[in-house]
Amino acid sequence: MTADIISIPRAALHEQVAHRLRQMLVENRIAPGAKLNERELSEVLNVSRTPLREAIKMLAAEGLVELLPNRGAIAVELSENDVLNTFEVMAGLEAQSGELAAQRITDAELLEIKALHFEMLAAYTRRDLPTYYRLNAAIHGAINAASKNPVLSATYRQVNARLQALRFRSNQDEEKWQAAMQEHEQMIAALTARDPVAMRQVLLNHLNNKRHVVIEQLRAAGKADSAKATA
Repeated sequence: MTADIISIPRAALHEQVAHRLRQMLVENRIAPGAKLNERELSEVLNVSRTPLREAIKMLAAEGLVELLPNRGAIAVELSENDVLNTFEVMAGLEAQSGELAAQRITDAELLEIKALHFEMLAAYTRRDLPTYYRLNAAIHGAINAASKNPVLSATYRQVNARLQALRFRSNQDEEKWQAAMQEHEQMIAALTARDPVAMRQVLLNHLNNKRHVVIEQLRAAGKADSAKATA
């Protein structure tokens, strides 16, 4: 018995490649500022350079990579000011999403978010950061979708793309990770109560705390690099 060979349309292929590259960038398997080596990535992802280049263009449009003349593509490296400015905008978008979601969420949407939350709790208990982050992102996306505002959702996706890698790494501190989990418990409580004021506040706090952690990490990394340079 042989399996049928299923051809994958080019559009679907480059979207799959973009998804895998996005994971590599978010999980720091491609470091900020690193050049995307097309030959190596073609071998790792087992694809030709044509869908790879199309995927890289998609990620450039999302703000995850930068296309430089005569240098190819590099993983975006945000400065401290970039991070502060982007988190400032993202906090407002998350807060607005939460406020509207608390007013407009359906019972089915709430049940789905609760299910994702329990899966995320299990990943946290296992200290499975990649799975935790995937579910975390799905929860935030579901809250945004429950706001039922397509303009807000489009803006949310565009700004959030710039912060995915930083949000992933912010959970690598055990104490901060535990605090983030507690904030998610508060989100579920506020959504269940259909309380827009509480939901707005917990998301503002959540994003502001993320910003503080990320800035601390960036400054620590900067000091470590300076120490290496002078050693």
